[in-house]
Amino acid sequence: MPIKIPDQLPAREILVREGVSIMDERTARRQDIRPLQIGLLNLMPNKIRTETQFARLMGATPLQVELTLVRVGHHKSKNTSEDHLISFYQTWDEVKDRKFDGFIITGAPIELLPFEQVDYWKELEQILDWTTTNVHSSFFICWGAMAAAWHFHRVPKYTLEKKAFGVYRHGNNVPASPYLAGFSDDFAIPVSRWTEVRSADIPTESGLEILMESDVTGPGLLSELMGNRLYMFNHIEYDSTSLKEEYDRDVAAGVPIDVPHEYYPNNDPGRPPLNRWRSHAHLLFGNWINRVYQTTSFELGKVGVSKVQKLTA
Repeated sequence: MPIKIPDQLPAREILVREGVSIMDERTARRQDIRPLQIGLLNLMPNKIRTETQFARLMGATPLQVELTLVRVGHHKSKNTSEDHLISFYQTWDEVKDRKFDGFIITGAPIELLPFEQVDYWKELEQILDWTTTNVHSSFFICWGAMAAAWHFHRVPKYTLEKKAFGVYRHGNNVPASPYLAGFSDDFAIPVSRWTEVRSADIPTESGLEILMESDVTGPGLLSELMGNRLYMFNHIEYDSTSLKEEYDRDVAAGVPIDVPHEYYPNNDPGRPPLNRWRSHAHLLFGNWINRVYQTTSFELGKVGVSKVQKLTA
């Protein structure tokens, strides 16, 4: 099944060119099925790029997905036009009475700030608490994952001496996990961050399980059964050229930056980079969507009820 996104969303043209199946509003209304309701809280500065990346991965799954774009209400974007935000986004205040089968919170380029100094931290804490009652399964990405791990389990983040930047091999720690069905024993994932979490800080009683881990960059993906949450500390959703654009930007600005690890052929920035993570990105999101479909309530209004019962028992 295709993904349903607004007809005029800029990502639509890109996805159509790539062959991703897109459903228009009229066709979606004719289908006698309940699409999965997925929300995307987009904290990245280039919102159009990020919308496209996540829509691409969800549009490749065999289930019908209806994507709702969400933004924090108490932060003004410097990199995306207000017209785009007004046309395609809703604030969390506008959606907080809704229920979602799945909800994604992206990364944000603010990882060096203490969480409490982020200007929308109080609102984000409210959103994270809201996911326990109004969302069946949450998927946190990069800084969003660190923020959620701190909020729910007080897992700290540490500043790195040098940016973890490039494509790193990760091991498959739990091959039997439904989220890793079909995964290789090891695989490449893009990493771009100045901070890290450490496996030694994950509370044993938290129910958090390390699904992916790198010998160099540490935990890559955690799952949490009780809260039905995934924490991805890296950017598996990245395009082929995302790391290149970050590298070129820093070089042009005179910012000291290493050539991204194992990204360019022969580590030569003059050559086109190779995408060695695309298949696993599609696999992870396909597994997540499939898991959401198998475990969510058919009646959307009942989403979150069983989670609240478990958490208050």
